[in-house]
Amino acid sequence: MQPDLPSKTQRKRAMAELQSLGESLLALPSARVSALALPEPLADALAAARRIASREARRRQLQYIGRLMRTVDPAPIRAAIAEAEGRSAAARARERQLRDWRARLIADDAALTEFARAHPGAPLQALRAAIRNARREIATGGAPHAQRALYRLLREATGAP
Repeated sequence: MQPDLPSKTQRKRAMAELQSLGESLLALPSARVSALALPEPLADALAAARRIASREARRRQLQYIGRLMRTVDPAPIRAAIAEAEGRSAAARARERQLRDWRARLIADDAALTEFARAHPGAPLQALRAAIRNARREIATGGAPHAQRALYRLLREATGAP
């Protein structure tokens, strides 16, 4: 008796999924793709696909990338894409921690000292100015531009992507 082999439909679905994973890889910044340590043929194919402008040529290149993806373990690639899109648990936790820091910094002056201790390379003067602007913005009821700027500064200071 033959072991249960995947049907043709299942194989085609798996190949299409690998091809769409390759398309998602193209959407990532080049630095993140190079950090994945992909096999050289796949990395070269991705670099070539970035340079292709013709729709049909790009489609063929994506099929080629899908074929090369069959030789690679897709789990780390999926994890990197989820991280980049903010779907991973680690990315959500980082975002929550940054929002908490922002709220604490706006509410309490002592929180800046604590943040500086936790992140020694943080630009304290820029953070002070952003905190002051965010407090002023909250007091006047304006749009949250300064609060967003403070969030961006915190993200840069912590090294979060």
